[in-house]
Amino acid sequence: MSDRSYYEILGVSKGASDEEIKSAYRKLAIKYHPDKNKGNKEAEDKFKEATEAYEVLRDSKKRAAYDQFGKAGVGAGGQGFGAGAYTDFSDIFGDFGDIFGDFFGGGRGARRGQSNRGSDLRYNLEINLEDACLGKEIKIDIPRLESCGDCSGTGASKGSTPSVCPDCGGSGQIRRTQGFFSVTTTCPRCNGKGKIITNPCKTCKGEGLVEKRRTINIKIPAGVESGSRLKVSGEGEAGPNGGTHGDLYVVTHIKKHPTFERQGSDLILQKSISLTTACLGGKIEVPSIDGKTIELNVPEGTESGQVFRMKGHGVPYLGAYGKGDQHVMIRVEIPKKLSKKQRELLEEFARESGEKVSSGGKSKLPFL
Repeated sequence: MSDRSYYEILGVSKGASDEEIKSAYRKLAIKYHPDKNKGNKEAEDKFKEATEAYEVLRDSKKRAAYDQFGKAGVGAGGQGFGAGAYTDFSDIFGDFGDIFGDFFGGGRGARRGQSNRGSDLRYNLEINLEDACLGKEIKIDIPRLESCGDCSGTGASKGSTPSVCPDCGGSGQIRRTQGFFSVTTTCPRCNGKGKIITNPCKTCKGEGLVEKRRTINIKIPAGVESGSRLKVSGEGEAGPNGGTHGDLYVVTHIKKHPTFERQGSDLILQKSISLTTACLGGKIEVPSIDGKTIELNVPEGTESGQVFRMKGHGVPYLGAYGKGDQHVMIRVEIPKKLSKKQRELLEEFARESGEKVSSGGKSKLPFL
């Protein structure tokens, strides 16, 4: 196999989305498939190479291991790749008939005479940490293809209707028999639609679909993380020929918070306290992600950098009961300026502790 990276083999960037990787592989697989390039060793090798790359990059765990360790991290070249291995790529080609449809010029249009499902859509939604922790209903505005209202999705202008294609009889397919073999291709006359439109709709130009914007209410559940994918069924694009809508996938991205840092289901923040509170102890108030304050008991002798755990005040577990914890890291504030009385008291404290203080009122205490 080639020493090129899997991303280079498929012709995509390292940050490519799953759909981009899928599309890139499909093009290469159609171009170099052995059934289309019989006896062509170079094409066969490129097909195996592309298949190996896609087998890794389509799987999030394998892809992460490859990004970190290279081919050694996914055992490339061993069992599981190449012509002898079986990999389910139904998400790329659909059923086996689609492959041969592509090879003989049919493509996925071999089934266009039937109602098709519309495409899925992805929407990247940026939210703040409060919304991710507490949940919220948000309105989003998306562009998508919808059935043309002027022609009711038929593609034909008002007062006219599409006619059945005389060549394929409305199936969108032409079947040719050669000896023992039967090959089905897309009907060239209707391009697989099964219908002929002689007077196309001016609004959609005969496509039956137009782009519109739609406002949708999205309920963000408490506990989502960056990269969480929320599925909204039936809010994708409309399918051609009266086909059903695809789905909408909302991917959340959480903004950085000025106070809290999130680690899984836990929240971390820093809280400054005075020198006297650190020495003598006391009660302090700390913020929580819901906007309320929580009372925290600071014991005497607390040091800077010490962390206190506040159980159950973190992020809700997504799809489950309970919450993580809130961790408060203490920072002891050292006064920059002292009054005469404060200095005298600290010097007295130093003497009681057996420490030496310099004359002239300047203390040798390390924190002054």
